[in-house]
Amino acid sequence: MRREIDEFQIDDDPARLDRDAVWAWLSTQAYWGRWRRREHLETQLDTAWRVVGLYRGDETLGSARAVSDGVSFAYLADVWVDPSVRGRGLGVALVGAMLDGGPGLRWTLHTADAHTLYERFGFRPPDTTALERPADPTLLT
Repeated sequence: MRREIDEFQIDDDPARLDRDAVWAWLSTQAYWGRWRRREHLETQLDTAWRVVGLYRGDETLGSARAVSDGVSFAYLADVWVDPSVRGRGLGVALVGAMLDGGPGLRWTLHTADAHTLYERFGFRPPDTTALERPADPTLLT
């Protein structure tokens, strides 16, 4: 899948993703993942069900990752867009491209921000069928 938006492209080819750019952003800017080590990110990208990137030419300016069983469940993770290109609808396009790859799946995500963006795609607080076991914070070091 590849989409063009002005001078930007959204692409789900994992080989195109500049992992150094993803690491540079997630390891310094992502409140949810700065505890990770580089090898954690490499494993997450290698085992992802799907990775979608945002590009201008060869420059990676955003990405999203998903894990899934490919049939009924998917988890959306590590969505980011470089601040220099925000406000152009690129985050909406990035999330839309990711979700288009899994119609019929029950999608989940955890986020402390951008709720209105995700609500556009039908995300809402979990229903009474959802339970969660939080991570043990002592294991995240």
